[in-house]
Amino acid sequence: MRRVACLLLLLLMAVPRAQAADERRIAHALPDIDRIFADFQVDSHAPGLVYGIVANGRLVHVKGFGVQDLVHRRPVTADSLFRIASMTKAFTALSILKLREEGRLSLDDLAEKYVPELRGWTYPTKDSPRIRVRDLLTHSAGLVDDNPWGDRQTPLPQGEFTRMLARGVPFSTTPGTGYEYSNFGYALLGRIIANVSGLSYRRYVERNLLAPLGMTSSSYEVSEWPVERRAMGYRWEDGRWKPEPVMHDGAFGAMGGLQSSANDYARWVAFLLSAWPPRDDPDDGPVSRATVRMLAQGSNHVAIAQRNGKSGATACRQGG
Repeated sequence: MRRVACLLLLLLMAVPRAQAADERRIAHALPDIDRIFADFQVDSHAPGLVYGIVANGRLVHVKGFGVQDLVHRRPVTADSLFRIASMTKAFTALSILKLREEGRLSLDDLAEKYVPELRGWTYPTKDSPRIRVRDLLTHSAGLVDDNPWGDRQTPLPQGEFTRMLARGVPFSTTPGTGYEYSNFGYALLGRIIANVSGLSYRRYVERNLLAPLGMTSSSYEVSEWPVERRAMGYRWEDGRWKPEPVMHDGAFGAMGGLQSSANDYARWVAFLLSAWPPRDDPDDGPVSRATVRMLAQGSNHVAIAQRNGKSGATACRQGG
């Protein structure tokens, strides 16, 4: 028994020592990391940015560069609110996986089971498989790449989105056969989350992910926070920054509408990282560790391409 107790004590001592070693390595690298981000800000003409490092379940370093806005020139801090764009998609994906974990949907269900407007869609061929929830998650539903159009649709009213769904959309390829990035597909996942849960997409994420993780400064509606906290959007044009219009919450929020701070987003990152390694400890997050790990599994789509070598043999090319 004494040997077991001594071994346990050694293990408990090893954990903080390993964590301290990690943080020493990070501290040693900070000047170089800071320089990388400082150079990036200059090279990209960014008015401001913030970055953080999460290790051992906490934010161990955070630094802001530049300003939140070009009028009042408020400095960027760890509490500055940025629209996190397509990093929102991870919240949408995990919401779908949470509903799956609860037995409320299957990833192999047809999307039209939850969004009836899809039942009248015209597919590329008569033998095309119909879109599954899984296809939307992995950008393999055959929908046309919609950048940058999709990004501008964030505030689209839900009623207009419903009419858009009823009219149908163009396809670039047969569903399930290849990768093509789709903001529209993630907006559609947002509609599935709403229809399955009985909550709006926004409320579902707030109640089931943001609130349990203590992400109290994160929101889909920018107007809920004072302008003094918000990093304003700009576009680089004609050698200068021009302000972008504020985009309020709408039907495309699920593809890129969340705003968050470095302090808040670090909680999300720490939660995701806590899913590894697999272990016997009880789950203590809003979603099980096994389900979180599914986010990293992804899906590979492989195409056959001609090799530019002397043999002329075919080769596999990973498409996504």
